Formats: sequence, C-alpha cells, structure tokens
Amino acid sequence: MMTNYGQELLRFPVNLLYNCNTYLIERVAKLEDALADVPKQLQLELIGDGEIDADWALVLRDVLNQRSRETRLITSARSTLKNGSVLVWLLGDRRLIRDDAKVFFRRANVTEETDIGPEKVWSECDMQYVDSFSEADPEEASHAQVLHYINEFLPVRELAGRIVDVRTLRQFGLVGNEKLDHFLATTLGPTPTCNEESPKVEEPASDKLATPQPAQE
Repeated sequence: MMTNYGQELLRFPVNLLYNCNTYLIERVAKLEDALADVPKQLQLELIGDGEIDADWALVLRDVLNQRSRETRLITSARSTLKNGSVLVWLLGDRRLIRDDAKVFFRRANVTEETDIGPEKVWSECDMQYVDSFSEADPEEASHAQVLHYINEFLPVRELAGRIVDVRTLRQFGLVGNEKLDHFLATTLGPTPTCNEESPKVEEPASDKLATPQPAQE
C-alpha cells in the first residue's frame, strides 16, 4: 500500500521476504510508476525478517538512481537489515533505522578456489569468465557487486561478517548526519535525466587586461 499526502511525502513499503521474486517484480514496477510522478519525498520503508537478494538490490539501486533530482529519497529500516537490503537502505538521501535494529553483510565467495582473507573481500579478477563446468555462482558475483557499492558508505573489509549496531552507523555519520547526507546525495545521488537541464556554468571573465588609458592633461 502506498500513501501519498499531496505529493509532499510518498510512503512506499517493501516487505523483506525470502524467495520473493514475484513480489519484487510487482514492487519494482510500482516503484517506477511512483517515481515517474516526481514526488517531493519518497520514503522507502523496509520491514520483515527476510532480505533483498543481491540481484534485486542491484535492480532497485538502478531504479532509484534514475529518479528525478527533485525527489528526495528517505529510507526507513524498521527491521534488521541483511546483505542486499543494506545497500538499498544506504541509498537514501536520509536514512532512518529502528534504534535496536542491526546491519549485517557477509563476505563474498565468488569462486570455490578463491581464498578470501580479511585483507580482501572481493577481487575484480575473481569475476572473470569461467566455463560452465566450474562452481562459479552468478549470485555470488552479484553479491560481490553489492559489497562494492556498500563500500562507498561503509568499510567492507573491516565490517563484513560482523553485526553492526546503530551506534556504529552513527559513528560513520550514516544516521542523524544531515551534512553527510547532503554530501552523499550530491556525489552518489541520481543521475540527471535527459529532460532535466544541467546547471549552467557561467562564462569566466575575459583574461585580457584592460589597457590603461593615458591621463588627459
């Protein structure tokens, strides 16, 4: 159910379930429709004991990053977040989370042969092509990509496999930090659409020095 109060705030709930492909196909389509109306604020509410699979998290990231710059995204976590759900929550211009909720994302095992130590959580070379007889798992490659994006907000090497509480999130400025929210929204926010004009850059003043005029006698 979506609640729209005069386009000021559009609440968009996403239930965190297991094996929820059919549900997310429907929600992603409705989310695209909701964002097409360019609400001033959209609050994505995450609740449930499940999680968003890595590939679906990447789909949601793509959809949210295509929103208009006029739409401010608020992500609200009413439950503990795991793996792909963490990435979706981090995408908000402003992030809300239940005081006793936790955040967790596991390390990626891209290939069976890959030895992932504490100094490396993913490796670009691990995602190269392997034949169909190998044990490579596309889901793990998607999870490695999710970790890559999470690393833009949180240090994945140090926090992967650990339970992160709200106090730690505050220490990284991800909760209750309007200045950092504005910075991240500016640098990692949605890309302008073709219908949105880019800010005009003022032409610099001429570099030529004015020729002094001779004094009149």
